[in-house]
This record gives sequence, structure tokens and C-alpha cells, in this order.
Amino acid sequence: MHQLTLAEIARGLADKKFSSEELTKVLLARITQLDPQLNSFISLTEELALEQAKAADVRRANGESGALLGAPIAHKDLFCTQGIRTSCGSKMLDNFKAPYDATVVSKLAAAGTVTLGKTNMDEFAMGSANESSWYGAVKNPWNLEHVPGGSSGGSAAAVAARLLPAATATDTGGSIRQPAAFTNLTGLKPTYGRVSRWGMIAYASSLDQGGPLARTAEDCAILLQGMAGFDPNDSTSIDEPVPDYAAGLNGSLQGLRIGVPKEYFGAGLDPRIADLIQNSIKELQKLGAVIKEISLPNMQHAIPAYYVIAPAEASSNLSRFDGVRFGHRCEDPKNLEDLYKRSRGEGFGAEVQRRIMVGAYALSAGYYDAYYLKAQKIRRLVKNDFMTAFNEVDIILGPTTPNPAWKLGAKNSDPVAAYLEDVYTITANLAGLPGLSMPAGFVDGLPVGVQLLAPYFQEGRLLNVAHQYQLHTDWHTRTPTGF
Repeated sequence: MHQLTLAEIARGLADKKFSSEELTKVLLARITQLDPQLNSFISLTEELALEQAKAADVRRANGESGALLGAPIAHKDLFCTQGIRTSCGSKMLDNFKAPYDATVVSKLAAAGTVTLGKTNMDEFAMGSANESSWYGAVKNPWNLEHVPGGSSGGSAAAVAARLLPAATATDTGGSIRQPAAFTNLTGLKPTYGRVSRWGMIAYASSLDQGGPLARTAEDCAILLQGMAGFDPNDSTSIDEPVPDYAAGLNGSLQGLRIGVPKEYFGAGLDPRIADLIQNSIKELQKLGAVIKEISLPNMQHAIPAYYVIAPAEASSNLSRFDGVRFGHRCEDPKNLEDLYKRSRGEGFGAEVQRRIMVGAYALSAGYYDAYYLKAQKIRRLVKNDFMTAFNEVDIILGPTTPNPAWKLGAKNSDPVAAYLEDVYTITANLAGLPGLSMPAGFVDGLPVGVQLLAPYFQEGRLLNVAHQYQLHTDWHTRTPTGF
């Protein structure tokens, strides 16, 4: 049962081949047995899961149906879940039990999903390797000595290891797409505003976006259907109709114009990944797509702009964690200043402290214009590049990451080296565009992803292209040895 996709689970439940309760018990036992090697979960919610599974079975017995009714999933541990620890991978929130559900959680619960637990993540979603979590690093099931990518590495490792069929994740600079590439999954970052951020603990508010991680584009379509939609509680949520993503999967790719930016194939890209991307292009050409070289001239400025804007927003968002209202509180503070300093110093890890300091510096009176304002101007130039490109092409294709997953600890002494791994993904966040990563092959036994970008609210187009590609390739069906 653990090898079933979300779509196969929906069919199996509809045909009464098994119940949601039976499936949930199988997967909970599998997590208990295998997750100690991976460390992909922070919290298991066994009682809640069995309660939700029984309720889903009753709903089906009463004639209800739905692709997500009775489907087991997990939530990245920054989605607030009522009465359950929501830690954000940090000591700061180790004792925090959310008093309400995030909109994503409540929407998926209403659709009948079964929550197996909360997945491990980089602390406050800050990292590219899932090594900054206070609960320890997550391991990549394809090679336990390598990282699974971050910050949604727990969700990615759990799905890749067949501990569950799909999971929620978030993407601020590539944190859905990069782990998807590193673990042989399909991951989708929707258009900014497509999925509600209410109840999703913020890292960088103008960049964060929730989305699905699963094995196939079809499963991502099913999970996104349950997540997407306007939310009056979220001021950045956009009131745009949500199409039937599953219904659009089978459209023809004949005449689809695919742009390939020449800037993607520079010196920083592993030539073996470049070869796999070219193979993917040829496969899509066979399906009728037309390839055109394009240019994104301001891409080279994206990383420095992103690493000014994101830490600046983080320094503001994380100021609320002070040891007074909630979160970690130091022992026996001498005064209020000591309380603030020690609570934050003890509660936040090194990477979070680094980004808070960078952000506070960029926003300070003497440097705001020189750094933050200039970064926002570059952000607009990046967006303009995409708008120009989408006048000529329907989607943009390239590598998701410049390299395959690196070894655990390999980049710990050089944070900038890890930041550079986001070179292909952060532009979509700066511009607010939807992006998808899908499996495209292997380098040294480690998975590689190909990234697709589309105009605003064209998630359906991305899912259609990925689904058609997956009907004609089998990379996404490969399973890591031992799982």
C-alpha cells in the first residue's frame, strides 16, 4: 500500500479495496519503523490520524466522494495545527501548540485528508539543506550521507521514502522545488497569493508560498486543488478562480512554446545536469513542443537581491519571538533587556541569527537606500525580464539546481556556497511566478530535477506539461533502495 500514489489511493478507496483506517495504520507503522534513519518527522499525530481516517471512511460509506477523502498526508511544521506542536524546526517554538489551524490545514481537513504528522524543516525555513533544524538534519533517502534539500526537506524525504504519498511544503526561494529535485519528486510553488499564508509562520512575507510535494504531477494537481483558493483572512491572497487542475492534465503539448534561457547554462552548472536537461527538452519536442532560446539578463543579480530582501523581511517577522508573548524564555532574566537577548540568543540557531543580523543591517537608517531599496529595484527588473520572455514563450525550462545533493555538512562552513545553489529557483519567488520541478534523471545515483516556470496563475499549464512528460518517462517511478 505504501507504493500507491494519491490518485491510486483515491481509486482504491472508491473501489473499497481498502479503508482509510487500514492505509493509515500501515503508513504509521512504516514511519515508526523507517523514519529514525531519515529524521523526516518532528511530530507524529497517530491519534488524530486514526480519528480522521475513521471519519473519512464514514463519509465514504454515506456516499461522499473526493480525491482527498481519506488520503494520508503530512504538514510541514510551520503550518499551525490546533493543539499540536508547531515548532518551525526551532528551539524557539519547541513548546508552542497552535490555538488554531492554518487555512491550508483546515481546507485539507475539510476535504477529508488524514494528518499523519508534522515534518522536519530548516529552522524558520532558512536553509537549503535541512541541516539548520533544532531537531537535527534530515537525511536523503537516496543516500543517507547526503542532504535532502531545504527548507522542506522533511516533507520531501518522507514522500520519497514512501512513508506517505504527499505532503505540504513552502517555498521562499526554492524550498519546494529544490528538495523535489534532490529526492526525485514533483514539487510545485504556486503563484504568490494562490495559496493562503494565514497560519503559515512567516519567513519572508512577500516571497513565502505554500504548495504540494508528491511523486507525480497528477498528485500535485490533486493536493493543490485542496490547498488553493481565496482567503479573506490573508491580505495577500488573490481572489482568482481555481481551475480543475486534474481535468487539465491531458492537454496536448503540440505547438507549446518553451523558452530556454541562455543564462541557465553557464559555468556554475554541472555539465551532467546540463545533458539531462537537454534530454528532457528532446522528450518534450517529441510531444510537439517548440523550443526557443531566450534571455533573462538580470538573473545574475537575483541572488544578491534575494539575500537582502529575504533577511530584511525575516528580521522584521522574527522580532515577535522575544520570550515574552510565546516561544522560548530564558531562565531567571535580570531585566527586560537580558530577557530579550538571552531568550533570542538561546532560541534561535546560527543560520537564523545570521539572517536576522543581515536583514537588520540592510534596513538600518544608513544602509536602507544602498541595499534594501536597490534590491527591490532589481526585483522589478527580474520581473520585467520574465514578462518580456512570456510575450514570446508559454513556459520557461531549465535546471532546478546547479548540482545534485551534496554531502551532509559539506557546506556548513560556507553559507554563501549553499546560497548559490538557489540560483535557478529564487527568480520565481522574486517575481511571484509559479514554478515546478519534476524528476529528470540521476547523477552519481542522486536525483536531478528540471524546472518549469509559467505566467501568473498558470499552474495548470505546468502540471499539464509535467504530466505529459511523466507519461513518456519513468524517472518519477524510481524508488530509493531500502524504502
